Amino acid sequence: MATETRIPKRNELDSAYCWSTEDIFPSDEAWTKELEACQSLPEEIASYQGRLGESAQTLLDYLTLSESVDRRVGMLSVYAFLKHDEDTANAHYQSLQGRCFSFNVQLRSADAFSGPELAAIPDDVLDSFYAQLPALEKYRRFLTKARLEKDHVLSPKEESLLASAGEVGRGPSDIFRNFIDADMKFPKVSDSQGAEHALTNGSYISLMESPDRTLRENAFRALYSTYNGSRNALAAMLNAEVRRGIFFARARNYESDLASALFPVEVPETVYHNLLLAVHQNMDKMYRYMALRKKAMGLDELHMYDIYASMIPEAEQTVTFAQAREEVLEATKVLGEEYHRVLTASFQQRWMDIYENEGKRSGAYSCGCPVHPFVLLNHKETLNSEFTLAHEMGHAMHSYLSEKNQPPVYSDYVLFVAEVASTCNEALLMQYLLKKTTDKKRRAVLINYFLEQFRTTVYRQTMFAEFELKIHRLAETGEALTAQRLCEIYYNLNKLYYGDGVVVDQAIEMEWSRIPHFYRHFYVYQYATGFSAAIALSKRILEGGEEAVKDYLRFLSGGCSTDPISLLKIAGVDMSTPQPVNDALALFGELIEELEGLLA
Repeated sequence: MATETRIPKRNELDSAYCWSTEDIFPSDEAWTKELEACQSLPEEIASYQGRLGESAQTLLDYLTLSESVDRRVGMLSVYAFLKHDEDTANAHYQSLQGRCFSFNVQLRSADAFSGPELAAIPDDVLDSFYAQLPALEKYRRFLTKARLEKDHVLSPKEESLLASAGEVGRGPSDIFRNFIDADMKFPKVSDSQGAEHALTNGSYISLMESPDRTLRENAFRALYSTYNGSRNALAAMLNAEVRRGIFFARARNYESDLASALFPVEVPETVYHNLLLAVHQNMDKMYRYMALRKKAMGLDELHMYDIYASMIPEAEQTVTFAQAREEVLEATKVLGEEYHRVLTASFQQRWMDIYENEGKRSGAYSCGCPVHPFVLLNHKETLNSEFTLAHEMGHAMHSYLSEKNQPPVYSDYVLFVAEVASTCNEALLMQYLLKKTTDKKRRAVLINYFLEQFRTTVYRQTMFAEFELKIHRLAETGEALTAQRLCEIYYNLNKLYYGDGVVVDQAIEMEWSRIPHFYRHFYVYQYATGFSAAIALSKRILEGGEEAVKDYLRFLSGGCSTDPISLLKIAGVDMSTPQPVNDALALFGELIEELEGLLA
């Protein structure tokens, strides 16, 4: 008799598995009260307009107020963001998130004068301010960085206009998110025994990991058939997002949208191009891996719906959340007593929202917050979910240590270093599991999973990065990003990255339409660079002892107190060169060779 898996409603979940948003605000009413109390902040900020260069004390007062405002409004934003993601179809929390975003736009508009005024303070005047008021030293890096961007800072009136346009600019992302998470519905899919399974954006990958090939193919075709039914609307959303980025880049006098994304976070554009070049030069390893997968799975043809399933399915096992938690804790003990103590406490204090429910945002993420970080999961009791836990708690610990060791103005960190901490945790977990594994078949399963991390995090994310670069360049020359054009570019990239040994099913041409990171322009490349850096750092931690751990924890505690390339050099890796990427892909080749031997 066929059985059906059902996604529970939010109110059916045990609160022990839900994050503790009450740590931010005890209730929606308390949140509303704080939002109302903050209504005077735009006026307070605006009272400094035209005065930032008048005296050291005035400048310090403004910076102190700005730091306090960011902290208070950050708490409001995080609460609204988390509550919305618990159930994206909940109209009440859609309203809270909308109110919060509108208030942020008001603040940015009120503060629009600060960029031009900070850039306009003469160097000798600012130097005299530091001498007169040593308390300003705290903000030296912040002020230096703000002034480095003076070529891209506009007049107060223009800055105010751009800030006001922020709410409109968020439109494509909001429409996309609500459309795929709340409005898009998928048919149930059957496995080879006739059992029906719920298909959602959140459950898709776990279905693709199934040893049941019929279920994988049905899920693959059903998902992309559903997306294909809305291809023109989805293309319009992505086109609008790309045009938004180009508009703001040109308004700020950047040569390209890529430059506007990388310059403010102090990452050289050569890092992006070096990544694409290094991966292209190592395509042979991907083709070799696909050939091994095809052989190991005993398939005449390797399709796109086969590439997530384990090559050794008979050795698969269920990984409960309790098991995943304990193994992540054990694997990261090498990072010291404080790291282990705080990570252990995070589970007791409900930092994370663990299981899927109807309407919940798909995927996983970590969100920093002054009270403590919050982590969204959709745990499926698979090996992949265990590594997702390690990944997101790496982000969370990075946020915790930076928040603890840096003043608020430097407690956040840029995206370029964010993926290092998370992926380093994954690498440590992999080494821990391999070390304690004596079963030959289990070792093969783990190596297969490690190889999949290289495929999905280095090769696949670089393919995303190349797609993103191509469509932005086309849009910058005036070409329309139609559904047909987007599908053509994406399909051809899949052919390039997977090679002739894989049947690149036509349906995969729609995958671009479900990738949320394309709505955070030029974000995805950082997964690949972060993974490469993390492989180097995990090796150094395991081999370098106490000093290597100290260096790594200094990096995690650094926030944005210096530029990201320098922060990573503190930890022991130089991302200004292509060497970390090449070294990571050399390890990929070695692992393929070891797996070939194990499967022989």
